[in-house]
Amino acid sequence: MSPRIRIGVVGAGGNTRAKHIPLLQNISGVEIVTVANRSRESSERVAAEFGIPGIAADWREIVAMPDLDAVVIGTWPYLHAEISIAALRAGKHVLTEARMARDFAEARAMLAEAERHPELVAQIVPAPFSLPFDATVLDWLETGKLGAVREVHATFTSAGLASAATPFSWRQDFDLSGKNTMYLGIFYEMVLRWIQRDVESVVADAAVFTRERRDATGAVHEVKIPESITVLGRYADGARLVLHVSGVDTTAPRNELRVNGSEGGVRADFATGELWFAPRGQPEQRVTIDPAKRGEWNVEADFIASIREKKPVRLTDFATGVRYMAFTEAVWESWSRGGVRVALPR
Repeated sequence: MSPRIRIGVVGAGGNTRAKHIPLLQNISGVEIVTVANRSRESSERVAAEFGIPGIAADWREIVAMPDLDAVVIGTWPYLHAEISIAALRAGKHVLTEARMARDFAEARAMLAEAERHPELVAQIVPAPFSLPFDATVLDWLETGKLGAVREVHATFTSAGLASAATPFSWRQDFDLSGKNTMYLGIFYEMVLRWIQRDVESVVADAAVFTRERRDATGAVHEVKIPESITVLGRYADGARLVLHVSGVDTTAPRNELRVNGSEGGVRADFATGELWFAPRGQPEQRVTIDPAKRGEWNVEADFIASIREKKPVRLTDFATGVRYMAFTEAVWESWSRGGVRVALPR
């Protein structure tokens, strides 16, 4: 019989309610015993919705519970480092929502603490878009089907921030999100899965078009996090990364990742769920993915398997989180200094 695992949840936002809580509750022997949301009232609503027996006053109360095995962190990034470090020190496994932290320094501190507790699982919710395609594209890259990688293009655009009337959200709040910029870190994490190496340096340009926004209460906030950003990254072998994320695209929003090689190119269209391959000099063809290679969301089951079976974390471990936070840090440094070339911190 699988050992019982008792979990406390801190922060029950949309993804936690849609994915983490119900999928963890579906696993035999797993019990979510308490939840702490932003207020007692919201904690009570979540507990009633999912049949969770207890609520906690705050995250510290959950971390201090002696009979708890793991903590799931569904807060905004501003608390990820503080809660993760405290939970690990208290001997509890950690699954934290992405992005890993507000900045590179916080991410490094999280990894350092995890390395002090190798017996504990430390996992970050992975970037989801490329999961169905990862195994297929990696196979092509490893077998040489694409040839030598020349360029990687990542694009995510929407019109969500085009209007000045769009309310200020936590994603634009520097105190809550830090240097995370829209979907920048998500796409670089997916690039890391495919290319398996980091860019050495970046040049970035960004813009904030609406300098102030009102939140849902009517309060006015200064917007510090870019609404459009373009990054040029350089790999050691001369290959290039071109990454563009925009919230002000009022034409045809895009959500795709492309790799151009000397022998062919691949394009993953995340909006349609389609994968395309183009041999050099030929039109692209839609790819039928082998069902055995089609990945899917398995975050919660992977977390429990890592605890019970001591399986290494793949999607996503703290070391990988530090790598995408290093990229995010370098991009922020570059655009904020007028587009100078910046090496990734180590």
